Parts: sequence; C-alpha cells; structure tokens
Amino acid sequence: MNDNAKRMAAAAAVEMVDEGMRLGIGTGSTAEQFIILLGQRVQAGLSVIGVPTSDRSAALCHELGIALTTLDETPTLDLAVDGTDEFDPALNLIKGGGGALLREKIVAGSANRLVVIADASKQVAVLGAFPLPVEIIPMARQPIAQRLAALGATVTLRTNPAGAPFRTDEGHWILDGDFGPAISDPAGLARDLSSWPGVVEHGLFCGMAECVLLGTEDQVTIVTT
Repeated sequence: MNDNAKRMAAAAAVEMVDEGMRLGIGTGSTAEQFIILLGQRVQAGLSVIGVPTSDRSAALCHELGIALTTLDETPTLDLAVDGTDEFDPALNLIKGGGGALLREKIVAGSANRLVVIADASKQVAVLGAFPLPVEIIPMARQPIAQRLAALGATVTLRTNPAGAPFRTDEGHWILDGDFGPAISDPAGLARDLSSWPGVVEHGLFCGMAECVLLGTEDQVTIVTT
C-alpha cells in the first residue's frame, strides 16, 4: 500500500468539493485520507455536509469538525467519494474489505456522482483476486456459502480478532468469496447474488463510478471507461 499515492488521490477528490455540497463520505484507508484533507478545508472555512458510510468514518468526521447529516434529512447527495478494493477497465468495483459495503452502496446510489480514489494496487484486468464480500443474514450462511461454492468461489466466513463472526454496522455477517481472479461478468454475478434469499448486499458495484482518481507518488490520473 502506498500512503502517498492514496493522499494524492484523496487530495484530487477534495479539490472537486465545492461550497455547500452534500457529500457521501466513504470508508477505508484511502477514504480516511479524504476525510482528513476535507477536514482541513472545513477548518479553513468550507461549508459542507456529509453522510458517512460507517461508524468509523462518522467518528473521524466528528473529530475534524465535518458536519454530518442523514439520508432521511438529505436523501440526494451531490458527490460521493470512496475507495475500492479492486476496479477493472469498465470501472466495475469490488468493495467491502472493511465491512461497510451496504452503507457504501446505499450512499453511492443516493449520489449524483460517485468518484473513486485508489492507488495502482487496486487496478486489475479482471475482478476477483480480492475476495468478494457478501453481506448476509446469519441463518442463510450455509445455503449462500453452498451457492457461492457452486459458482467456483472458495468461501470463508469473516471473523473478528476474537474468532467470532464479524458483524457489520448493521449487525449482519459477511461471507468472502474468493473467485480467482475470474469474475468475467461482474454485472451478471451482481444480478444473481441480489436475487438470493438471505443476501443483504454484495460488494460488486457495477455501473456506479463516474471515474477513478488513480494516485501515484507524484501525480493523479483520471481513469474513465
């Protein structure tokens, strides 16, 4: 992981934020760089409101003085900025390594624009080397695990450091499906997963990202389809 590349991408995203914007604020190490830099602009006088995608991001926003709202109060957002675990040439994403995929997708779907910030380690030719998170109702663990395995995935239940099932901010479990990399039809797989009883959400974000701000040590490239 390249921290400077993450900061470069995050800084480019902060430059896209204008006075009065309603923001979706992502989760993860790159998104935290965005929050920190956004906080500096807020402390310098920028006025924005944000909807965070996790309790962790909300806590950092509070610490830095970034005003927060909810989708009940602000159902349409101008811009969402978030990281990703992988992205392919069509800007399909795998997200959810931090466990916030459900809120991340809700917030992204409520925004007029989704801008993804990443370093080069997240750019892939085909999705699937990063295990695909599938957020589930606990009682559906075995049926969903069997169906994922039938599609060729190696399936593990995500656990916390104590060895108990990891629980998302919404109280659900996550199955991680390792496909290879071999997700040749992300949109098709996304449709299939969404139809399975017991699946709350999955980490495939297809057709949602406007662009990826790809950071390196010394520059940012805007990746589009």
